[in-house]
Amino acid sequence: MGATLDVGIQQFLDHLRVERELTPATVEAYGRDLAGFSHFAAGRTIAAADTVRSIDVLDFLVHLTERKLSPRSQARRLIALRQMFKFFKGERIVAVDPTEDVDLPRFGRKLPDYLTVDEIDRLITAPDRRTPRGARDAAMIETLYATGLRVSELVKLRLRDVNFDAGYLMTLGKGRKERLVPVGEVALAAIRDYVEGARVIEAGPRGLDTLFLTHHGRAMTRQGFWKLLGRYAVAAGIRKRISPHKLRHSFATHLVERGADLRAVQAMLGHADIGTTEIYTHVSRSHLRSVYNRFHPRA
Repeated sequence: MGATLDVGIQQFLDHLRVERELTPATVEAYGRDLAGFSHFAAGRTIAAADTVRSIDVLDFLVHLTERKLSPRSQARRLIALRQMFKFFKGERIVAVDPTEDVDLPRFGRKLPDYLTVDEIDRLITAPDRRTPRGARDAAMIETLYATGLRVSELVKLRLRDVNFDAGYLMTLGKGRKERLVPVGEVALAAIRDYVEGARVIEAGPRGLDTLFLTHHGRAMTRQGFWKLLGRYAVAAGIRKRISPHKLRHSFATHLVERGADLRAVQAMLGHADIGTTEIYTHVSRSHLRSVYNRFHPRA
């Protein structure tokens, strides 16, 4: 008989910690997932790693389903088992990998929640642009919807990041990757009005290069923008839960619905993987279906 399952699990965790140099938190997460399988196997009197069969792995997934674990959580546990048995096979602890023929559970990606064009219009017109604070808030909302920036990218924008003549801005995204994002004329006009008016008042003698400032002359924070966005949503009569990221989803969804190239949207959003951007095609398809149902005489 080969190594016991519990001994094998410990060897695998040591391998992750020492040879692959994974973080303690990651190793601990693997340990929790594998402990669940070990407990299940013990209930079936499976003690040795080389006696685990594919049917045992499948039954484990059925067991997880009965416990109401989500497909995503099931997939994570199966991935942990795959990694472990791959290690076992490399170390000749087992001759056959029982996870090879077991498929990952299918799980759908949650569709992004977004605002309609009418809701966006109401949100953008909610700030009173005649006041310094309203001019700033309108410029921030216009910029977020016009560019699809993350809120962390929005609040870190500097004056020199906006090129008014060429109609684009420069932002530093995840992984400190720079990207150019086009900005529409309406948003540029709102930024220009703020920079030439309210921002001069807010900046005072500090001389900060940050584009969007509080009335105290400090850089706007993510939390601060989140709160003001919520207030304007209430004022605009929008009953949906609002967040800066919902404007990012709205930006991408409205572009795709109107036929924008997915690669272009990917570049503007700063997604490393086109698969992340492809979620918006599902929204677009549902939009097309609703249009068809509304207007086709035989729908």
